Amino acid sequence: MPVSIVEKLKKAEAETDKKVRSALKRYFRVISGEEKPKFKLLDINKRIKESEKILERCNLCERNCAVNRLAGEKGYCQITKDMLISSYFEHFGEEYFLVPSFTIFFWSCNFSCQYCQNWNVSQRIEEPTKISEVRLAAIIDEHAKKCKNVNFVGGEPTPQLPFILKTLSNVKSDIPVVWNSNFYMSEKAIGLLWGLIDVYLSDFKYGNDRCAERLSKVKNYIEVVKRNHFLAAQDSEMVIRHLMLPGHLECCTKPILEWIADNLKDKVVVNLMDQYRPCWKASEYSEIARYLTPEEFALAVDYAKKLKLNFIS
Repeated sequence: MPVSIVEKLKKAEAETDKKVRSALKRYFRVISGEEKPKFKLLDINKRIKESEKILERCNLCERNCAVNRLAGEKGYCQITKDMLISSYFEHFGEEYFLVPSFTIFFWSCNFSCQYCQNWNVSQRIEEPTKISEVRLAAIIDEHAKKCKNVNFVGGEPTPQLPFILKTLSNVKSDIPVVWNSNFYMSEKAIGLLWGLIDVYLSDFKYGNDRCAERLSKVKNYIEVVKRNHFLAAQDSEMVIRHLMLPGHLECCTKPILEWIADNLKDKVVVNLMDQYRPCWKASEYSEIARYLTPEEFALAVDYAKKLKLNFIS
């Protein structure tokens, strides 16, 4: 008898899941209790001290504002010496192998994406909530039995890295850590994260500096983000998200997929995302003032298949 469409879909899903599990072997072992999360295997206290020293002349990200945050000086992110969050909850909208994910949305961002779907948090419109590291650690422990991981996101978690380190030093549960970031962190920040993160969940936005500066108001994007992806992939397991922008197939999507194929291959999972919607100031930019078409996304999927990437969509 001929194979049904349903059977073909089930087979394809099983093959995809097999590839995902191959790329995230350690993550699944931590979930099953076979291994400890990485933050439980090292002494975080030394890193906390290093990170606090950095705050005296902050260069946690490549904005390199060099302000003394401990003295109340504010750089691009406007964060000083307190941990500021927007919300936290059990998130079921992440990748299927991450949910339920205990997701902590940190306030503010070091980017200014003109189409940000979370602009009220990232662009500091919404008022933040101040919380202590001890209290946040207790909240993480409360949710650890129901969630597969703790997911540090934003906004952007990088400016709040010292507070995150302090939080993890107080976490009692064996919950894996997901670092959900735009990957514009400095090499010093990468050093603080080294050996600590179970899964890097990156947001690879652009294939060139021109689009990055125009749409996220950030310089030297390609050099920084490629460097950080390469380093992070040496340190731990990784899922790379690419939110496809309308009109950016040739300038952004294809170059990003090509770079991953050339440098990281099937070592990482790529999530090719089609859920773009014009938000915030997107109406001011002609090509992104609309939704992505099915045809555009189909071309991207075909290209990912051609490059033999380990991808989901």
